[in-house]
Amino acid sequence: MARPLARVLLDSPVPQLDRLFDYAIPAELVDEAVVGVRVRVPLRSAGRMIDAYIVELDAESDDARVLAELDAVVSPARVLPEELYALARRVADRAAGSASDILRLIVPKRQVRVEKAWLAAQGERPASSGDDGEDRTGGLPDTPGPATEDVLALYAGLTDVLDDRERAAVEAIPRLGPDGSPEWARLLASAAAHTLGSGSSAILVVPDYRDLDLLIAALDLLAPDAPIVRLDSRQANPDRYRAYLRTLEDAPCIVVGNRSAVYAPVRAGLVALWDDGDGLLAEPLAPGVHARDAALLRQEREGSALLFVGHTRTTDVERLVETGWFRAVTAARRVLPRIVLDSPEDLDRRGQRLPSRAFLTAREAAATGPVLLQVARPGFSPTLVCAACRTPARCRSCGGPLGAAHRGAVPVCAWCGREARSWSCGHCGGTTVRLAASGSERTAEELGRAFPGIRVIVADGAHPLSHVDARPALVVATRGAEPVAEGGYRAIVLLDGSRMLQTPELRIGESCLRWWSNAAALAAPGAPIHLVGVDGPVARAFATWSQPAYARAELAERAPLRMPPAVRVAQLEGTAAGVRRALDDLTALRLPADAVLGPVTIENDPDGRERALVRFPYVEGTRVAETLRASVIAEAMGRRRGRGRSTRTTLSVRLDVTEPDL
Repeated sequence: MARPLARVLLDSPVPQLDRLFDYAIPAELVDEAVVGVRVRVPLRSAGRMIDAYIVELDAESDDARVLAELDAVVSPARVLPEELYALARRVADRAAGSASDILRLIVPKRQVRVEKAWLAAQGERPASSGDDGEDRTGGLPDTPGPATEDVLALYAGLTDVLDDRERAAVEAIPRLGPDGSPEWARLLASAAAHTLGSGSSAILVVPDYRDLDLLIAALDLLAPDAPIVRLDSRQANPDRYRAYLRTLEDAPCIVVGNRSAVYAPVRAGLVALWDDGDGLLAEPLAPGVHARDAALLRQEREGSALLFVGHTRTTDVERLVETGWFRAVTAARRVLPRIVLDSPEDLDRRGQRLPSRAFLTAREAAATGPVLLQVARPGFSPTLVCAACRTPARCRSCGGPLGAAHRGAVPVCAWCGREARSWSCGHCGGTTVRLAASGSERTAEELGRAFPGIRVIVADGAHPLSHVDARPALVVATRGAEPVAEGGYRAIVLLDGSRMLQTPELRIGESCLRWWSNAAALAAPGAPIHLVGVDGPVARAFATWSQPAYARAELAERAPLRMPPAVRVAQLEGTAAGVRRALDDLTALRLPADAVLGPVTIENDPDGRERALVRFPYVEGTRVAETLRASVIAEAMGRRRGRGRSTRTTLSVRLDVTEPDL
């Protein structure tokens, strides 16, 4: 008689355990051990129990093989559907990572009370069994409402993209809708409602909680009866687990969340990402897969519609458009903001941060409603310099930049937080500092003196704000923290543009164009938008609202230099010997001669570890990922056998490294 066995995936970050293991199913657990449930299994080498998921069931007649048995079935809830495991496996393989690391991002920790209540509501059965033939669409409307179709009609061919399950890069109209919601939120809400009307679920992924709130507000207006599931990192554990269990049900819904929501285990007819260039969509945890890449892999597996929506277009998406993999969708009738460029010469001649033309515009507009001023940095003065020689003031302990929380405050290091009460300049010996940069709070203080009688509002990380009313005000906001104004801003002034562009990052031009474009979309119809002190290709692309053309030019410049996204990049970190062994393993792939950059010693690393970058074409992605993953496992196994004494991982690999890590 064949004995039943289960193939399980261990919930462990150890690379050599990233495969399926066979366990015998004891007789008392045969009925409970089904695919997708959580189990506990013994780990022979460590002599302990470990959590795992059942991925496959099988039977074998060879009972001579010694197999450990399942210790327990933790719960009957099938929290790991087969499609979710297949997606996690595919994403992990592309990134040379572990499937369990991917699953840890989406499957929340078990909450017993929540799970028992959900199982009782499901009739004590797994939600995704779907074998009873019951119609569980939840009474959804057969067709989307007229408001939804009106929004989709603004974009040429978008309805066909949704119906035919195609891939598209959508340029959102830069304005606020008649209900006060940003047009991009109305677009995503309408696309989700259209997909829900066809009987499929939709997944909407946005960078942060502000975008989540705006999107849900738009859904409440355009799809008030739609079931919405919010997957938010700010949720309490019970709420997050309850939301995840809802995604396991067959009834269609609209999933709204941050980057990990792209893995939601629904039968998706649409996956849409807003503002894919935002750094918050890049996953910092291993294996570090960007939500954009995960969405591409998911669409390839499931055949859903896929939308990348933004006011600008990243070079990554532009590459997909140029290869024909994505379709470009623009508004049937373009709406262009009123952009005014204030040249750097005016600032140099007058020595002013706010030129007279922008100042007069802000003063006139502030008499009728809110005015937005975007600045580069939060705080009062994030940068101090020596009053005598103008050398940047640095912390003696760690070398970080010194800043001031307010005028006359003791300088504080931005890196280690230490106060510099007895600071002296390492260049000239001076003991006094001078304010060298203006953050949001200092800018607000200066504007309060220049605009007497008008309220000044600060919006940044320390002062989060989502909305402002239509009363006159000056709103000083850092990039990405701009609140939505009732009726739109009567004028917008973009400060510190030249300082932003000086940041030593590969994609800083793309980022600045995205920050400015997103801010411009918050303006009232016809309101002036001043870009202060910037010229060059980025300023011209912003002034003419030709962001796709800028992305094409950037991509064309990077291709001959073999810089991402023209090629993929892998980053290797570890001991000198471990990095060199991994690079030796790659030689068999016959990559181009200039593929490897480094290795170099990591600055300030106490263990003297090294780092190397490997550039390779997309067609070699599978072979490079497999080779590097094998190198990681070999190093981990070698350390365990005693080849190394360090408790740290001897080799780590990360593919498709994003700024500023690169």
